[in-house]
Amino acid sequence: MIDLASTTILGGGGGVKPIPTVIPEIEYEKIHHVGATTLWVGFAVMVLASAVFALMSWNIPVSKRVYHVLTTTVTIIAALSYFAMASGDGVSYKCESKTDYHEHLPDTHHDVCRQIYWARYVDWSLTTPLLLVELCLLAGVDGAHTLMATTASLIMTLTGLFAAFGNQHTFQKWGWFTIACVAYLFVIWHVALHGSRVVRAKGDAVARHFGGLAAFLFVLWTIYPIVWGIAEGAHRTSVDTSVVVYTVLDILAKVGFGLWLLAIQRRTPETNVDLDGYWSNGLASEGRIRIGDPDNA
Repeated sequence: MIDLASTTILGGGGGVKPIPTVIPEIEYEKIHHVGATTLWVGFAVMVLASAVFALMSWNIPVSKRVYHVLTTTVTIIAALSYFAMASGDGVSYKCESKTDYHEHLPDTHHDVCRQIYWARYVDWSLTTPLLLVELCLLAGVDGAHTLMATTASLIMTLTGLFAAFGNQHTFQKWGWFTIACVAYLFVIWHVALHGSRVVRAKGDAVARHFGGLAAFLFVLWTIYPIVWGIAEGAHRTSVDTSVVVYTVLDILAKVGFGLWLLAIQRRTPETNVDLDGYWSNGLASEGRIRIGDPDNA
């Protein structure tokens, strides 16, 4: 906005002439029709996938239903996240000051406020560890490496959220992003590298399936930080573009991975994880000896 009457200077012959004064305005980078429609599509796909995964577990014994439960949980969480984003919740603005350079006037500044969907990070912080648990169960990775992998994935997601709300040209923002990338390397080591060694004990068929699923998932997860750096990091793309790309990646990583894993489990018995005890039967009271019971005295 230019205000011609706010400032004056002396012109030739002693006359007074106005000099324009630039009043800064706020520039909003936000979602439009394409992005909003994409979020509703993402919600619909996740709901449909949750229903399909639940139906696929209908005739599976509870002891062999761990993959179905985890996969369905992943898409349910994603559906809730997409409903929040599509309905206008789970979003905030990150504002930064931008300098406008003028040839014959002093430089001015205006605020640029960009939408950040923090609900997406809540989704990732919950679903990424579950996907890793599925890979670890398939490969037979021990509990220690599984815990470290899921912890690293949580650190990766949270530091990505901190970076998204950091100032664009500061060490803080890219420091958080660097920590997230380092955490991702730990995830790769604990699951992809360590898992590829231990899965050999389960046979060539399981090792081949694990290699395909792990490669598929980690290629997709490698694209996420690249998109983040271009979108939330450098602000080189519109919010609509980032929403579309993230939605496609989420559908592939959650729905596509889940369908592939459940299809493998159905065709390859060696991939089954048979869990009894509390998972299948709960905390049964039969067979317990109670201290102080007169019958046991």
